[in-house]
Formats: sequence, structure tokens, C-alpha cells
Amino acid sequence: MTKKKEKFEEALQKLEAIVAQMEEGDLPLEETLKAFEEGVRLVKFCTGKLDEAERKVEKLIRDQAGKLQTTPFTEADDDS
Repeated sequence: MTKKKEKFEEALQKLEAIVAQMEEGDLPLEETLKAFEEGVRLVKFCTGKLDEAERKVEKLIRDQAGKLQTTPFTEADDDS
């Protein structure tokens, strides 16, 4: 069974829910630690997605001379 690819918006919503839950302060210590660990994972995921989007945007708007210009983005470019 393959795991469904997580989406940025879903991860951000989960992260916001975890933050709200932790701010309430009603969680037992072990649950708070698990929530914190999941929050850290979600932050890393979201940061990675934002970095990826930024690279794609930069590729679309800058040519080698630094001029704004669109260029095709390929999956091979995504691995750099």
C-alpha cells in the first residue's frame, strides 16, 4: 500500500492544529512530546515545499543574464 502524498496545505493545517492544541496546555507530557515531534516533522516538510516552490519561481523568472524571463522547468531540475 502506498502512502498518499502529503500536500502543503494539509500539512500546514495539521501544524496549526498541533500548535493550538499545545497552546491550550491540557495535553499530558507524553502526548505533548509526540505532538511536538509531529510538529517538527511538519515544519520541515512545509519548509522543504516552500524552498522547492521558491526554486521553481526563480527558475521561471531569471535567465542567465539576470533578466526576468520564463524557462521550462523539468523534473531533472527539481533534483538539484
